Amino acid sequence: MDVSVFSGPHPQRGLGVVAPFDFALDRELWRWVPDEISLYLTRTPFVPVEVSLDLARLVSEHQTLREAVRALTSAEPEVIAYACTSGSFVDGAAGERTMSTAMETAGEVPALTTSGALVEALHWLGARRIALVTPYTYSVTQSLEDFLGEAGITVQGCSYLGLTRHIWKVPYRDVVEVARQAVDRLPAEVDALFISCTNLPTYDAIPQLEAELRIPVLSANQVTMWSALRRMGTDAVGPYQSLLDTAARRMLVVHEDPPVGALPEVASFQDPPPAVALTEPAGLPVTEAPGFPAEPSGFPAEPAGLPVTEAPAYPAEPAGLPVSEAPGGVLPEPPASPEDPARPE
Repeated sequence: MDVSVFSGPHPQRGLGVVAPFDFALDRELWRWVPDEISLYLTRTPFVPVEVSLDLARLVSEHQTLREAVRALTSAEPEVIAYACTSGSFVDGAAGERTMSTAMETAGEVPALTTSGALVEALHWLGARRIALVTPYTYSVTQSLEDFLGEAGITVQGCSYLGLTRHIWKVPYRDVVEVARQAVDRLPAEVDALFISCTNLPTYDAIPQLEAELRIPVLSANQVTMWSALRRMGTDAVGPYQSLLDTAARRMLVVHEDPPVGALPEVASFQDPPPAVALTEPAGLPVTEAPGFPAEPSGFPAEPAGLPVTEAPAYPAEPAGLPVSEAPGGVLPEPPASPEDPARPE
């Protein structure tokens, strides 16, 4: 056989990704990537700790990151991304910057984190008042709000699921429902909704939520790929996602209702687990979801502030490793925002 007539394979450009050991959404990351880009993924070492502030710090230690980046450099990626939201916001804005610097020094290529990409995307959209959805516990969620406050982003209200494991198993239906509740109960309009955690599936839920809520909807994996690919001089792929699609951004302003047949209905998503339990609006008694663990003795009272929707999607996890987290609560109002950054053309 004469193989001289064959061509290829086509040249590929590499994007390196450092993910936590329990990351399970490799396939979702690939959906945002154009054909000419290859993802090179590596994971941090396993540690026997559930999702918590402690775990966030363990999977973001600088020595761990340097070793992971060095492993990736053999494939010669053009950019390296740290795909973990909590691991990159847990030590605040200064901690996020030092993480990026440590990765750039180790890999000698541009580097970024999910939390840094989130702030970049919100500023690019001109969004400074947001609604927030997380799968985390109260303390991890509050840490994210504090990080955003440092960047001049005000969290008007949030919902969180209180999960400490198996976050990647949450179905789209639950993501959509808790996001609706986070926005619908707010006393004022917000500029965007952010769904946190790179282990929470969001790709197909984003268009549905944007069509219903009429605001940009961002997710952790989406902003990570968007920011990394921008540094490579190319665009992420995401039809009907306003961060990535100019036509989708215009639709949020021009259309009162989404075009018929353009987006999937929520009913097409897979069946949900047991119903999501949510708090009552501010000023009404709060009813905890069945099986939601009681707050540990001695934990300080949560500060008064904006109403927060508790939405544990599953019954309590079986007894396991102790996690010093306080379930559910009201998040404090963050510091006032600076002037609204310029909205992109």
